[in-house]
Amino acid sequence: MSEMGSDEGENIIPFQLQFDKPIPFQIKIAEWNPEKDLLAMVTEDSKILLHRFNWQRLWTVSPGKPVTSLCWRPDGKAIAVGLEDGTIALHDVENGKLLSSLKPHTVAVVCLNWEEDGQSNMDKIENFSVYEDRTSRFFPPAPRAPKVPGLVAGDSSFMDDGEDSLAELSNTSFRKFNILCSGDQDGSICFSIFGIFQIGKINIHELSVPVQHLDEHASCKIINASIHKVALSKDLCRLVVMCTGELTDCDIKPKEEKFNVQDQHGLHCLAMDTSIFWKRKYELHQVAQQASNIEDLTEVIRASLSVMSKLWADAMKTFHDKFHSLSTLIVDNGLESSPQEEFLSLLGGARISPALNQFLVNSLGEVGVKRVLKSVCGTGKELQQIVLDHLQPAAEIIGFRMGELRGLSRWRARYEGIGLSELLLNEATENAGLLLVQVQRFMMVLSSVVQQFSNFFNWLVRSIKYLMQEPNDQLSSYNSELLVVFLKFLYDQDPVKDLLELSEVGDSIEIDLKTIGRVKELLQFGGFQDCDFLQRTLANEFQHMEYSFKTALLMPFTTISRKISCMKLLPLCPLQLSTTQTPTPIPMSLTFYKNELSDDTPSQSGYTDYISFQIPDETFPDIPNCIGIAKGFKQNSNNEKNGYTSLEAVLLSVPNGYNCVDLSLYKDKELVLLLNKTSANSEGSGEACMMVVQTSDLPFISILRSSSLNQWKLDDLKGSIVNLEMENEKVRKVPHSAIAPLAVSASRGVACVFAERRRALVYILEEDEDEEITEDK
Repeated sequence: MSEMGSDEGENIIPFQLQFDKPIPFQIKIAEWNPEKDLLAMVTEDSKILLHRFNWQRLWTVSPGKPVTSLCWRPDGKAIAVGLEDGTIALHDVENGKLLSSLKPHTVAVVCLNWEEDGQSNMDKIENFSVYEDRTSRFFPPAPRAPKVPGLVAGDSSFMDDGEDSLAELSNTSFRKFNILCSGDQDGSICFSIFGIFQIGKINIHELSVPVQHLDEHASCKIINASIHKVALSKDLCRLVVMCTGELTDCDIKPKEEKFNVQDQHGLHCLAMDTSIFWKRKYELHQVAQQASNIEDLTEVIRASLSVMSKLWADAMKTFHDKFHSLSTLIVDNGLESSPQEEFLSLLGGARISPALNQFLVNSLGEVGVKRVLKSVCGTGKELQQIVLDHLQPAAEIIGFRMGELRGLSRWRARYEGIGLSELLLNEATENAGLLLVQVQRFMMVLSSVVQQFSNFFNWLVRSIKYLMQEPNDQLSSYNSELLVVFLKFLYDQDPVKDLLELSEVGDSIEIDLKTIGRVKELLQFGGFQDCDFLQRTLANEFQHMEYSFKTALLMPFTTISRKISCMKLLPLCPLQLSTTQTPTPIPMSLTFYKNELSDDTPSQSGYTDYISFQIPDETFPDIPNCIGIAKGFKQNSNNEKNGYTSLEAVLLSVPNGYNCVDLSLYKDKELVLLLNKTSANSEGSGEACMMVVQTSDLPFISILRSSSLNQWKLDDLKGSIVNLEMENEKVRKVPHSAIAPLAVSASRGVACVFAERRRALVYILEEDEDEEITEDK
């Protein structure tokens, strides 16, 4: 290929330019959808934009917090957004609406990787069939959270209106098993099944990292670690991590040579054993299916209780605000009675006091009574409807799904290994059943309270009509006995509020001894062991159930976390620490390529990892402006027996006059480099180029095992640097000075380059120029 110079040469210029358009924002993150011709971008002010291939914008979302990472779900139907506060939000590709949100980190989520299992869930392994969620056989679709009264659509922090999208997100029965990995700037890596159910967490600081030194085995720790990139293999068995930090506590006996990597800040690569995800993917799929739905339903109950509490509090405020003036009138008239005594006196036929007469005729009136009646009794009906449409169905489905998990836990050969505890799930299932009992009690209390309020207000209307000497024959009747009960026990008490709110420690509901005795008699029939549940409020019972559920799920979380271990450490190169300047991001890329002659079992190493990164010039002054590529880091090669590790690596020297802006590993084992020309042209707009390097043609060198602890790995490659030449590689000129990120789509064969002067250029990377990119409708 001739040196790039003009777009009008006789030779065919690679990478067809699709368009070159101005953009209103500077872009800091960009990712192509793996299934559709869609590009998600994050602006400097953390707005998320989604564009079609023709640059038509579909939607814009503002999370309200700085966006620090972005990643598509493997099927392209949802996008994960990492935020500065440690939150990971999932948004629908169709409209950008929030589908789910979890907060597995406490600091910024700096990298995300979402990988799915290569096998279909319809397969069978060891006669273990894929689990079918049976809930839909016995229950209607799961309820959604009730709307907060007066809330404008879209303002809810719980979830937006994506009914179909949310249902698809929750229904994971027939979806391929997948894991979302997230890394933060404090060295923690979290794992979430389907992006919604947290199943594991490791911290690089706490890991004992195995290393090999000559014929000895030793271990190290990495302190002040920060994660930069994570990549999970497509068989889910290995995780490759790029991080910075200091190696310390190396268990090495000092010999003739000194270990000069220790206590130096540097760039490291770790290989993690995550084979538990592959070995137990079917079991984990089933647990995640049930548990994630239970988590969604607990949010429905939480939102229901919150809405009910607010509605009832507003109704009671209306009642007390209207009747408070009676107490003032009683004091002003020099009386020592209470409002209840005044009402009871009127009910008994005694002469009405001036204070009560003034209150009923002048302050309250028939219209006022009916207004309060509508508020209190109407709210009571709303609460009953929320219970019937939202809270009770959610509690019933939770009980069923808890029972399903309990059933799975009894298959100990399969589920004990992932930490599913039958004992803990028995307790959680019992508490789910007791929550249903509390719901029924609440409905009875609410119905009784509303009935007594209605009876009281009907009597007040008749009394006002009588005082004003108006006919009252057509009015609703009232029950005197209920009226006495209301005035003695409910007028200044609020049992509905008490059940909807959390009670203080030691401030439980009083239950008579006879009832307690009956509950203890029921214990003999089995089914539950907790005889104190009637002393808890509905809100307390929900909290009790949720706590037991989280405790039961903490066991699988802890078990899986412990089974994720570090296999290998690769100290790549030292880095200089600057206390005054923000460190410049190092361009790097991780991916896995499938081996042609292997099956999909972990023992056959069906995928080879490729690691590519720019080497900072200050790292090794004698090898400036270089790109490092390593492969086979996670493999278990027979060459290790001959003194070599399975790792192979090569250094690429960037052509003179250019510097690397960003890079990306591409399909067919290719590396795409975005290079800026170091000298600006006469117009001052700068110039760049995009270069594709075929990594399979590079002379990789095996790394000696004996040097694995004595020096940085790249020292082994100083004498075998490959010089990249413009004439020998696929190169395309970019008529602007470029900036990161370089967005490359391996599935679509396109790349998006962003220029300093706020321009976006999209190139088609495929050789076949007749192949056109089509839009997904």
